[in-house]
Amino acid sequence: MMKPTAYVRDMTQGSAFRLIVSFAFPLLVGNLFQQFYNLVDTMVVGYRLGDQAIAAIGATVSLYSLIINFACDLNNGYGIVVTQRFGAHQPREMRQAVAGMMELNTAISLGVTVLSLVFLRPLLHFMNTPEAIVEQSYAYIFAICAGIPVTIAYNMFSAILRALGNSRSPLGFLILSSVLNVVLDLLFVWGLDMGIAGAAVATVIAQLVAALNSGLYVWRHYREYLPTRSDWHVSGRMLVSLFTTGFALALTSCVVELGTVIFQRTTNLLGELLITAHSASRRIVIMMLQPIMTMAAANMTFVGQNYGAGKMERIRPAVRLTMVMEIIWCLIAATVVYLFGEQLICFTTGTTNREVIDNAVFSLRIQFAPYPVLGVLFCYRNTLQAMGQKIVPVLSSCIELAMKLIAAGWLIPKLGFLGVCITEPVTWILMVAFLASAYAIYQKKWFQGTYEPPLAGEGS
Repeated sequence: MMKPTAYVRDMTQGSAFRLIVSFAFPLLVGNLFQQFYNLVDTMVVGYRLGDQAIAAIGATVSLYSLIINFACDLNNGYGIVVTQRFGAHQPREMRQAVAGMMELNTAISLGVTVLSLVFLRPLLHFMNTPEAIVEQSYAYIFAICAGIPVTIAYNMFSAILRALGNSRSPLGFLILSSVLNVVLDLLFVWGLDMGIAGAAVATVIAQLVAALNSGLYVWRHYREYLPTRSDWHVSGRMLVSLFTTGFALALTSCVVELGTVIFQRTTNLLGELLITAHSASRRIVIMMLQPIMTMAAANMTFVGQNYGAGKMERIRPAVRLTMVMEIIWCLIAATVVYLFGEQLICFTTGTTNREVIDNAVFSLRIQFAPYPVLGVLFCYRNTLQAMGQKIVPVLSSCIELAMKLIAAGWLIPKLGFLGVCITEPVTWILMVAFLASAYAIYQKKWFQGTYEPPLAGEGS
């Protein structure tokens, strides 16, 4: 059995509420800092370079998400395997899982970086990026994609820390990198007049600092959980487990983002003003999404450790608790958006264009009307993933892909910007109906008292 240290949180014992909240809070602050320097990019670019530059960034958002989320969600999937081995108290298998994680990441980061850089320009044209902003969009996304290995490295170390129940240590690294990002944004965009590419370079450098700090921290404080020489001979069974779990999570994200790319391709035909409005509203949506994502991530770690330990009786109450907290936050976020949506749009973009502001606020109000549904969606999906379900989350993403194809082919051409605004809320409702049905079916097997998880009792 692994001996806990001051830097490890064992979630297989103690209050679920205390463990989930204490794990989620530092993670939330860290995610907010990440969004903070993304927001700073938008603000600096908007105030310095104008609405067209915001449109140039907005036109690449879905493409960037497709590339980055696929690579990063592989790590989140690998982290589930590490989390389960930690909960099952299997030190050797856990070290092998970390070794396999590093090997797979090395190959994937190189492959994804090369492919993305080679095909960026054709992809931008495929997405109907307006000619007036295509060069700015290319400059921004090229710099971001060149930093993919840095992003993957940071996410790998973060996944290792989360598997061990540590969400506090990376917070300091993110605060440092966020402050650095602000300084570099001002230096590159305002001081050196590097344009939109300067904001991207600032983000990559900030992520590099976070990756280096988190890597050194893992090396100094978690060496007993890192692979020894013999652990690098990773078994085929372990590699298959890592890759299938990681690929299932990444495919879930990839299917979603592929739909978003096609969705963005049609949205880009609506013109610069509506691209800017959609981009501005998405920034607010993503910012408000952070508490939902962090609570779901905390629940995933809790469920993963307890699933690995075979403590099924602790899981269902934790899922209910997480869902209640998610819904409460969603109601608060919706209230804030309805009361202060216009002020948020103006503050984050610096725009004074009435058409941009009105359309962005219109988009926000439609998306936040069913916002609590999104909290339920994240809770169900992350729980299923933490308990080893690979097919159901991917199928739920196929629902999102189908909806965005329908939107691109019919809703947006017929309804215009209204079609853009209603696509995601309708998608959330359909996905939750599917995930809730799947969870209801699986929980009869999981929680009936006779089910034993495959990892339980396999300690080494």
